[in-house]
Amino acid sequence: MLLDVRDLRVEFRTRDGVARAVDGVGFAVDAGETLAVLGESGSGKSVTAQAVMGILDTPPARITGGRILFQGRDLLTLKGEERRRIRGTGMAMIFQDALSALNPVMTVGDQLGEMFVVHRGMSRKGARARAVELMERVRIPAAAQRVRDYPHQFSGGMRQRIMIAMALALEPALVIADEPTTALDVTVQAQVMDLLAELQREYRMGLILITHDLGVVADVADRIAVMYAGRIVESAPVHDIYKAPAHPYTRGLLDSIPRLDQKGRQLYAIQGLPPNLTHIPPGCSFHPRCPLARDVCRTDEPPLYAVDEDRGSACHFWRECLHDRDH
Repeated sequence: MLLDVRDLRVEFRTRDGVARAVDGVGFAVDAGETLAVLGESGSGKSVTAQAVMGILDTPPARITGGRILFQGRDLLTLKGEERRRIRGTGMAMIFQDALSALNPVMTVGDQLGEMFVVHRGMSRKGARARAVELMERVRIPAAAQRVRDYPHQFSGGMRQRIMIAMALALEPALVIADEPTTALDVTVQAQVMDLLAELQREYRMGLILITHDLGVVADVADRIAVMYAGRIVESAPVHDIYKAPAHPYTRGLLDSIPRLDQKGRQLYAIQGLPPNLTHIPPGCSFHPRCPLARDVCRTDEPPLYAVDEDRGSACHFWRECLHDRDH
């Protein structure tokens, strides 16, 4: 197993109390596999990714429990320098805002080449040549000329391609893509996702794709983990999720996707708002917004029930949800 996250817990200490941003999350990713982590803003997706990468700001964040096993080593037991060596060479991250993630006063060639200078001891000239190769690999036109350009001289889609090139520079075994298509139009979104899928197959890397958009992951993910209020509420192979969701929250996310065969109809929206993480309601955290909620949901927190050997749902009434998609 490439990555095995077990019972991960992350807290933030705030003026209003302790926010349980990640509350017992567990998942696994193998080489060549794509796991999509879905959920609304504030569900804990990005915090989980940052904990895996070891880039959480501590304080205010604090990892209070769990294990992060990468190629058999528990990353949470490694010292700072050991952990830093794994970043870039073992795992890398593609951030959602490429313009903020890239250094505005350095050319993209220098930023790409710096990875080879620092980690591989290459000369500046050799690193520049590798930067051009990477830009060509992610299909940036006229790469040999554009390697001297600055981030603001590229379009949003091209900046995202540069971020992908940086992530793949040292051929890591695992890449985490945090909302890689945010703020891009649908055509560029499709191009970026196709490029990621192609490069993943070529390098046989594990990929964790973090998004709030179920429509983005349909053709690229192998498995989906749906997060709500810091927990995974459903985990299943991608086709099972789309065919018959086993959690009301997943069902709500699916029903919120615009469909061509429903032209003129009002879009469905999940009622209410995600909970304040410093005051998560008792029982099932989704019960205030759930159309299936009953008394037990308000008092007993559901475990991740085994729907079958490859699927779990944190819903007391997952059977009912599985067989009923009508509101």
